[in-house]
Amino acid sequence: MAQALAGLMILDLSRYAPGPYCTMLLGDLGADIVKVEEIGLPTGRRAEQMKGRNSIPPPPEFPPPDSPFDPLNRNKKSIRINLKAPEGQRIFHRLVERADVVIEQFRPGVTKRLGIDYPTLEKLNRRLIYCAITGYGQDGPYRDLPGHDITYLASAGVVAAVTLPGAPPLVPGNLIGDMAAGGMQAAIGILAALAARERTGRGQFVDISMTDGAVSMLCLYLGRYFQSGPRYNPAEKSSCGAMHYYNHYETSDGKFISIACSEPWFFANLCRVLGCENFIPYQTDSGKNAEITAYFKQKFRTRIRDEWFDILAKADVPAGKVNDFSELAEDPQIKHRRMIVDVDYPGGDRVRQTGISIKLSETPGEIRNCGAKPGENTEEILVELGYSRDEIQRLRAAGIIAGGEKR
Repeated sequence: MAQALAGLMILDLSRYAPGPYCTMLLGDLGADIVKVEEIGLPTGRRAEQMKGRNSIPPPPEFPPPDSPFDPLNRNKKSIRINLKAPEGQRIFHRLVERADVVIEQFRPGVTKRLGIDYPTLEKLNRRLIYCAITGYGQDGPYRDLPGHDITYLASAGVVAAVTLPGAPPLVPGNLIGDMAAGGMQAAIGILAALAARERTGRGQFVDISMTDGAVSMLCLYLGRYFQSGPRYNPAEKSSCGAMHYYNHYETSDGKFISIACSEPWFFANLCRVLGCENFIPYQTDSGKNAEITAYFKQKFRTRIRDEWFDILAKADVPAGKVNDFSELAEDPQIKHRRMIVDVDYPGGDRVRQTGISIKLSETPGEIRNCGAKPGENTEEILVELGYSRDEIQRLRAAGIIAGGEKR
């Protein structure tokens, strides 16, 4: 059975989480992802900063980029080209002639200096969709500023929105900015451009700003703020734990249970289970908030988490176990939905990865491989482009290409 995006060729120039996450999603759905990776060490100011180091190390909480446990590398091929050399640019241009999508996340202006910017590539392939992911977008006063996830979330107002009153600003990890505001928005933009191409026959430029994406995800909070003005404080909203009916509570085994009883009928069910029906009329009474919260805290400490979950589920109360990573693979819902899977790895080994979140009934996604080492498919790809073995050897000797090693 053909996958949904089978036959699409995507050239991935990105390095950090947003772009690779975007191409992981598209690769899971069948697209042919070719990572175009650099040769040689950085030059200029970055070279000075990188003295004594061969590469930028990943954060210690993430798997190494070449590890089979890195899901961002799966379902991808790799070619190593020196894009600073004219002959390396020509190889990339030949790839572009066949490609459907190019995705990159350089700072604005870098691709023009390399001769791989959209105006240049669009002349080679009128159907090409070119997606650029940056922190602030391709225009505006911040466009050239460096940054990472947390700086974009701070600029967008997300840090303020998820920080509780009186607490220092929260550092929410890279899930919101890199993955959701960057990678997922890019995937949506690319798919929209592909759909438009079916009608127009033309590609287009997709400008993804992680700051824009983060602002977009605040739409409900900002809608209320625009309605209420300064009287509305986003740091005091119930969806960040300011109210008793939408919060986490510690249980007797030191774990936590999540309660989400925004609707009055669910709150009534909760109160009946906890033996406090007298609180039912006071769900949104801020004057009762501290009293109800204190009662809930005391009550939830009387049983273990999983026992509470079973009781609340039977009583039709929105509740969830606060799972840590060690519990995810055994959670019955996550297991049923195959969101933690074991993947075959060359040599007969199996590695554990996150599963595919987008479920399609007729063209389901698939983890076809754990990914490629840098340049592993260089020779294979060049042969497909029509290069002879002698030409490939000459390019390798000249430092224009590298790689081709097999696992």
